Amino acid sequence: MGSRSTRSLVAVLLGAIVAIGAGAQTGYEPSPENLKARQEFQDAKFGMFIHWGVYSVLGDGEWVFHNRKLTVQEYERLPKFFDPEKFDAKAWVSLAKAAGMKYITITSRHHDGFAMFDSKISDWNIVKRTPYGKDPLKMLADECHRQGIKLFFYYSQLDWHHPDYFPRGATEFDNGPWQNGRPDHGDWNSYLDNYMDGQLRELLTNFGTIGGIWFDGMWDKPDADWHLSKTYALIHQLQPAALIIPNHHQAPKPGEDVQTFERDLPGQNTAGFNTKYVSQQLPLESCNTLNDSWGFNIGDHKFKSAEEVMEMLVRAAGNNSNLLLNIGPEPNGEIQEEFVTRLHAVGEWMSRYGDSIYGTRGGPVAPADWGVTTQKGDAVYVHVLHWQGKLLALPAMPTVSSARSFPDSSPVTFRQTDEGVVLTLSESQKHEVDRVIVLSMAKAK
Repeated sequence: MGSRSTRSLVAVLLGAIVAIGAGAQTGYEPSPENLKARQEFQDAKFGMFIHWGVYSVLGDGEWVFHNRKLTVQEYERLPKFFDPEKFDAKAWVSLAKAAGMKYITITSRHHDGFAMFDSKISDWNIVKRTPYGKDPLKMLADECHRQGIKLFFYYSQLDWHHPDYFPRGATEFDNGPWQNGRPDHGDWNSYLDNYMDGQLRELLTNFGTIGGIWFDGMWDKPDADWHLSKTYALIHQLQPAALIIPNHHQAPKPGEDVQTFERDLPGQNTAGFNTKYVSQQLPLESCNTLNDSWGFNIGDHKFKSAEEVMEMLVRAAGNNSNLLLNIGPEPNGEIQEEFVTRLHAVGEWMSRYGDSIYGTRGGPVAPADWGVTTQKGDAVYVHVLHWQGKLLALPAMPTVSSARSFPDSSPVTFRQTDEGVVLTLSESQKHEVDRVIVLSMAKAK
């Protein structure tokens, strides 16, 4: 992930180039296992994003290698200081479950190229280069399997460390050239076919069944041939149910299984680099952070409140999307208390209101400032987030047989005409985040 200014610059380049999808997995037909996994992904609705790597040692986010214009030689000293002796896979997965999250997506490798797993492709990894000397992703995968949480691996296609990532991408020339000590030559095909696909094969064969691969960084070289057909086919061959989720900010390409939006709801390009195109066939996901940073940033105190997170989750669901919420653990493996307390509060809320989120799809009423709707079968959940007055007018919809407050099932007065449905709402209660009314649709005769 990256800074708004850098990503906006790259977005300009993206806009000028339309051939990014060349070489995607043409003719791809998802397997029955894959289609089932897509539906389960949509049902899950809420996931934990984790940005964690050797960059956390410096406490300045995951782009510190780039932002400080460090050399490879300088950056290679960082792993010596990375010893997360307090990492506890059980605690991490248990926190996700307590928050009501159904899956975890963790950085197996970020733009610094450092593998957070025991890769045999290169010794630039946590087992070979750090005093910790263990594979936290294997421990996390085992714990996810024990606790019934799906695990996805974030994998950066962009690499600021490997010499074969050549020619260099846009991120190495913003704010002036970055001479980080790599040679001015490299073997691009070898980087993709041997190094990147080799590590992906490891992730797909050494950790049991995984949810999928979450790609990032292709926006750095939008005109390059990324060998997508070969890479995507490899993933679907090794694990047919695995979902490919690319954060390239473009319309989906053949072989991709989920469309994700960075710091945005689907189609709302407030961040300045997302596409406004929204797939009508693929599952959708919105990713955002619990504070402002992705990786651990010691100076970032802009934590979103639990109530803000609840609204983000509701609005994502109302836009037919999942919410993937990021935390950046500390270098010692602990998760900051500010994250923990907020996630527990969200989990308590989800224990009451989760049925109006899990397993739903975007409802029949378009999202608006006042709130959103979600739907599951014949039940339409009206999520009233902000309103004034006692009456809420909704557009025309199928015949409503009843309206009840959720989750207490107390009756709500409503009136239905050809023009729409009008709900009579009681006054909002103090600290009430989301007033939920469930409308039962009359079954067609």
